[in-house]
Amino acid sequence: MEKVILIKYGELTTKKGNRNFFVHTLTENIKTKLKNYPIVIKKDLSRMTITFDEENLTSILEKINEVFGIHAYHVAYKVPSILEDMQSEMLTMLKNEEFTTFKIEVKRSDKMFPMDSMELSRYLGGVVLKNLKGKKVDVHHPEVLFQVELCKDYTYLYTNSIKGLGGYPVGTQPKSLAMLSGGIDSPVAIYLALKRGIKVDAVYFEAIPHTSLEAREKVITLTRKLAKYKNKITLYVVPFTEIQEAIYQKGNSEYCITIMRRMMYRIMDRLCKKHKAMAIINGESIGQVASQTLNSMAVINEVTNMPVIRPVACLDKLEIIDIAKKIDTYETSILPYEDCCTVFVPKHPVINPVLDECLKNEEKFDYEAMIEKAIENILVFPITIEDKSKYENLL
Repeated sequence: MEKVILIKYGELTTKKGNRNFFVHTLTENIKTKLKNYPIVIKKDLSRMTITFDEENLTSILEKINEVFGIHAYHVAYKVPSILEDMQSEMLTMLKNEEFTTFKIEVKRSDKMFPMDSMELSRYLGGVVLKNLKGKKVDVHHPEVLFQVELCKDYTYLYTNSIKGLGGYPVGTQPKSLAMLSGGIDSPVAIYLALKRGIKVDAVYFEAIPHTSLEAREKVITLTRKLAKYKNKITLYVVPFTEIQEAIYQKGNSEYCITIMRRMMYRIMDRLCKKHKAMAIINGESIGQVASQTLNSMAVINEVTNMPVIRPVACLDKLEIIDIAKKIDTYETSILPYEDCCTVFVPKHPVINPVLDECLKNEEKFDYEAMIEKAIENILVFPITIEDKSKYENLL
């Protein structure tokens, strides 16, 4: 008898010919996450097991719950696929549970076993009724669901099921760059992009002295909170002051937000090509602010041919806030330090911008030279969850 963590892949099992790649990537991500623990990982195309030291179980489970690509996981006992061994271990396990009603659920991949799933379920249920007094079968709402996964040489027994993060393992999709502000939406967008397997790095636009070093620290904190799902996120801090001041000094004030976003997209486009990123990701939600109407998005998108992914586009604010609270970014996001998207908001921003008007305003200053200068002076922060003190002298 061996105690293991049993991992179920869920959505990965739909990948057919690519399943090996997805399972391999998941395995490597788990190895990285658990690098400080003495573990042994075994896998096939249906499940994965992790052998561990008992004193590390709680902390290992916490780490596993930060890995995308896992549908569910269980602390299970692995026994030989011999009837006597199954029933003996089952009784030992159930004696440690407090319950009155139960259900036995059997999944049988070894079709050579002499009992089918229903027969084995009824047999094991009878063993419980005979040996544990006061127990009753309830197939609809049992207090304990005892699960049996019968394979050829061994069987897994467990009573617990812990829901994983789901999605795909990070790294099964290529790199993309995300626009990370200090607000609520963009960290949620990054989290959802990571959940689809995208290797996300982040870009923050700052306009010192109009924005503060505290605002930068806030973004670094948000990046660190997200890094636990990828192990390391590179944060690029773009000096945006000169561009932003030129926009507001020389342009139509109603168009300032639209033109600012177009400049950001131009910089994102160049950074994506420089760092071989396949898409731009942001936290835009349709209709939430003036620059996020469909018409505004179309005019802003005109400056780039990179795919733009908006994971929260069709979520309302309360749904976004719920996710932000779940991933522990909400309290940081609401700290009162403004970013360059909020510090210069005009009184009446245009919600249906016209492309020709944007082009006329952009002709009033040499933005190409400013963009090149900003890119040359980008600050780079490789952020992991453990490196909190590393950047204190830069804040």
